[in-house]
Amino acid sequence: MFRKASVFLVLFSLIVNIALPVTVHAEGEDLIAAPHGVLMEASTGTIIYEKDKDTKVYPASITKIMTLVLIFDEIAKGTLHMEDEVTTSAYAKSMGGSQVYLEEGEKQTVETMIKCIVIASGNDASVAMAEHIAGSEAEFVKRMNERAAGLNMTGTHFEDCCGLTESTNHYTTAYDVALMSRELVTKYPKILDYSSIWMENITHNTAKGSSEFGLTNTNKLLRSYDGCVGLKTGSTSLAKYCVSEVAQRNGITLISVVMTAPDYKVRFKDAAAMLNLGFGACSLYVDENKDSLPKVPVKGSIQEKTSVSYEGDFRYLDTKGEALDHIQKKINLKKSTDAPVKKGSKAGTADYYLNGKKIGSVSLLFNETVEKAGYMDYVKKVFKTFF
Repeated sequence: MFRKASVFLVLFSLIVNIALPVTVHAEGEDLIAAPHGVLMEASTGTIIYEKDKDTKVYPASITKIMTLVLIFDEIAKGTLHMEDEVTTSAYAKSMGGSQVYLEEGEKQTVETMIKCIVIASGNDASVAMAEHIAGSEAEFVKRMNERAAGLNMTGTHFEDCCGLTESTNHYTTAYDVALMSRELVTKYPKILDYSSIWMENITHNTAKGSSEFGLTNTNKLLRSYDGCVGLKTGSTSLAKYCVSEVAQRNGITLISVVMTAPDYKVRFKDAAAMLNLGFGACSLYVDENKDSLPKVPVKGSIQEKTSVSYEGDFRYLDTKGEALDHIQKKINLKKSTDAPVKKGSKAGTADYYLNGKKIGSVSLLFNETVEKAGYMDYVKKVFKTFF
């Protein structure tokens, strides 16, 4: 990457509802000193910059991003609540490295445990949550690997839930870190309320009594980079220094991943350099698609028409300085359809054009199931017509 003196970016865009992110290749001088890095726009999954993004490396505490994904998965399912109490086991207490010094038998709420994990990178809190959710860390790690496979993180394998292991079989890639970071911040943006906290106290209530403990965020860019809201740092002798940064400006959310940096200063400098590149080059067009759509006539049913809606919003990312207010939307909707109609089936598309070129589309879906009319339905219809 980056082999010419002048920096330029080629066109890139992303259309909602596609399975894999679009990649944009940037060229010019080396932007970062670390050997591995990725810059991704979160809402679209577009890669703006990459450097050796697919090489397997060691993630250290970056591992906890997937731990947090699984925690928020359980909250979303309703099987876990922020106010639930989590009891620390002897095994969780025994974790070394970065910790918040939970005692065996100590109870903390899920919300406090999340803060301990994302702010202070508590290994003990991570294991306590893993055991609470899955019964054991081993079972939780199994779920982590299954979740990673579901995100197409093909270069990742986890062996613990916190990244403390020195095992060479615990690995990931810069690209995969961006993928799981994107999953966390876009699906569960609440995490940013916690990852953006600089300092906060928690209270230990144990057999020894009550005591305050201060959490200090390991992410130094929170105080020095405009718009930084997290996400997670990591470092071990094997992994060296890594970080997944999230920053937001003007409606754009960027994820900057640095892996295997030689020291903590380089990881933050590199992350900031990629964020600067992204914010300087990117413009994001968003159509939330809240306008109403015409109903579609249904043949062969008592119900004469049925409604349709957009499958989702439309997003287009540009780095060429195009006039995005020139984007036009054209609705292509079926003039009619035959019964039966299945809810969620495709009724048409909303196609988007810029300077006469199609840049993407969003599916239009039927809102309800419409059954095919039977003989008695027609009899009833005739009866109502005349009487």
